[in-house]
Amino acid sequence: MLTTKQKTLRKFWYATVLLEDLKSGPKPFRLMGEDIVLFLDAEGQPAALADRCCHRTAKLSKGWCENGNIVCGYHGWTYDRSGQCIKIPQYPDGSAVSGSLKTPSYRCVPRYGYAWVALEEPLVDIFDIPEDSDPDYRRIAQFYEVWNCAPLRMLENSFDNAHFSFVHKATFGQLDQPKPEKYEIKETDYGFYAESIVPILNPPIAYRVTGSTAPTTKRHMRNHWFMPFCRRLDMEYPSGLRHIIFNCATPMEDGKIQLIQWLYRNDTEADCSTQELIDWDAAITAEDKEILEATDPDACIDIGRRIEAHMPSDRGGLIMRKRLLDLFQQHGEGEIYGNMPASSGLQTAAE
Repeated sequence: MLTTKQKTLRKFWYATVLLEDLKSGPKPFRLMGEDIVLFLDAEGQPAALADRCCHRTAKLSKGWCENGNIVCGYHGWTYDRSGQCIKIPQYPDGSAVSGSLKTPSYRCVPRYGYAWVALEEPLVDIFDIPEDSDPDYRRIAQFYEVWNCAPLRMLENSFDNAHFSFVHKATFGQLDQPKPEKYEIKETDYGFYAESIVPILNPPIAYRVTGSTAPTTKRHMRNHWFMPFCRRLDMEYPSGLRHIIFNCATPMEDGKIQLIQWLYRNDTEADCSTQELIDWDAAITAEDKEILEATDPDACIDIGRRIEAHMPSDRGGLIMRKRLLDLFQQHGEGEIYGNMPASSGLQTAAE
């Protein structure tokens, strides 16, 4: 699947830029193969426009904000959040400003500390996070990184317990347990819910993260996949600590995502510092990034093409592929992919 070529994927909300970062001025972003610019309007709400001035195509992100509008740094043409040009300095009487002078605008809302953008009318709302308004939890913005992989690769990896023993052998994986615990998966209207209990190593560096000094511990994992490219990874430890990660694998280009991750914890800074939590999760995500960037970004969703082999622990990823393919077909399109052969002769591993 070539992500940015699938028109249906334009009809979803994607996390883009931290709201805090927009306070210093407009910021560029690449979303689904399109250059957009984000800024704060007069009410402090995020807005998104095509990153092009309709005069000489200069990037609006090279300009600045003025009274909640964005000013092109080339000739000073000024646009409001709807993309309407409202000021041309070379015509101070306003005679040249007309309704036809516009740059495309996009739906943009604030949520969970980020500006979320939908390029077209969204099919579903942004998912709800009860912990975000719960005073017993703190929210931590963890990572904002470009990964050179497909968003589907990142998402299905998030529900793949079979890779723990190998990819994460330097952090929490146990090489003597290559067969993963089974996920109980229940499909939902938004994607699916998956639950499992996974034994893990608990090195000293993780004691305050897990709330335990035992050499091993367990994660009670209650996870959600939100179509197309978001997930909730809710890990509860025997200590009672909750470590709830949210990821958005926001598609930038085919084979390139903005990996956005934030965390909720039901403890305090004194219990386990923000930096400790970032450092622990950074070591784990770095292991994922290295292996995922070694995969083919043209991730096949039509398993009938027999491009890849599968095994029982791939069930989450297979549901994702089927649901995405069904979604595309419901909206009049099929999978768009590259020049890979229709059949590689791969077989599915037996249970």
